[in-house]
Amino acid sequence: MTTRRRTFLEGAVGLPTALTALVSGASPAAAARPKRDLLGELNVRPFINAAGTYTTHSGSLMRPEVMEAINYASQYFVEVDELHDAVGKRIASLVGSEAAMVTAGAASALTLGTAGILTGVDRQKINQIPDLTGMKNEVIVQKSHRFPYDHAIRNTGVKMVEVTSRADLERAVNEKTAALFFLNYANGKGEIKDAEFVEIGKKVKIPTFNDCAADVHPVENVSKWIKMGFDLVCFSGGKGLMAPQSSGLLLGRQDLIAGARANNSPTSATIGRGMKVNKEEMLGILVALESFLERDHDKEWAEWERRAKLIIASVTAVPGVKAEMYLPEVFNRWPHIRVTWDETATGIKRADVIHKMRAGEPSILVWSADDALDLGVITLKPGEDRIVARRLTQELRAG
Repeated sequence: MTTRRRTFLEGAVGLPTALTALVSGASPAAAARPKRDLLGELNVRPFINAAGTYTTHSGSLMRPEVMEAINYASQYFVEVDELHDAVGKRIASLVGSEAAMVTAGAASALTLGTAGILTGVDRQKINQIPDLTGMKNEVIVQKSHRFPYDHAIRNTGVKMVEVTSRADLERAVNEKTAALFFLNYANGKGEIKDAEFVEIGKKVKIPTFNDCAADVHPVENVSKWIKMGFDLVCFSGGKGLMAPQSSGLLLGRQDLIAGARANNSPTSATIGRGMKVNKEEMLGILVALESFLERDHDKEWAEWERRAKLIIASVTAVPGVKAEMYLPEVFNRWPHIRVTWDETATGIKRADVIHKMRAGEPSILVWSADDALDLGVITLKPGEDRIVARRLTQELRAG
């Protein structure tokens, strides 16, 4: 069908604009309609994002090929489960996982993955949760790996059991233990590191679940923890993958993914019914992953470093201002910039700089962390690095 449609459209090149638009699915009126400034109509002010891929600030921008996939999907009806199956199979083959599924973000993957562990495909249990009467109801986690997003795990009704050492963990395992949860970016904080955590899980025969939401860089990471042996791994779509912000990936064992799918939309009477993923998001994140795996990461990294160096060179020309490029150890591992100065000596308050950057023209978002301005460069469009450098330098000099 797709081939026939493409051939027909190619033959329509000579048709009048309105007729060509009609053939392609758009109305003649839509084809002639000027583009609307929807944000302007709503009085919502966009900004240059010099902070990073934070959910509260829209994550990352989708790449053109992802938007092409979304627009393509919007023209067709499909059976949602059939597309879920096909996309999951393709994604699993790309990352070397037994199975995979698209979720409504990483938090959705946490809920669905945990639910899949608890219920499998047992319809009675699926209808019962979060009432876990007669079911396993505990998830063991290192105390240093607790974080606000584990609320997505607790949505299923489980109790989080905190441990510190390997001995603690092995003592905590009992007939109520459903899973062992690991927070990837906290790997350096807990006593039990990732590989040992997997080894313990295999030993006690309890599924291990690793949340790697923003940890896709370097590119090997998309397969790293599945290869390490974690039974489930999840990623966010709207960060380094540059997929739809409301998408995510859940990778892992065939039986556990089947359980997660059984707890998800479009099936009714499930804990995940509201975590709907449409055909546009499925194809969007698939194409985003393909693009991520195929593109020249060395070239991309060099461009990020160039942007960072340009901004650093500009702001450090201001007396008393220091700046350096750094890489987070795990989370959002791409070039960042840390800008510092003595607030007392200069009279310049970080909060004032952040406010003026956001309130100025153009509006620019910068972030504050650990008594410094923390800038990310991967969310900048071409040329915006120069704008950020100029504006930030101006604000620092004005102070």
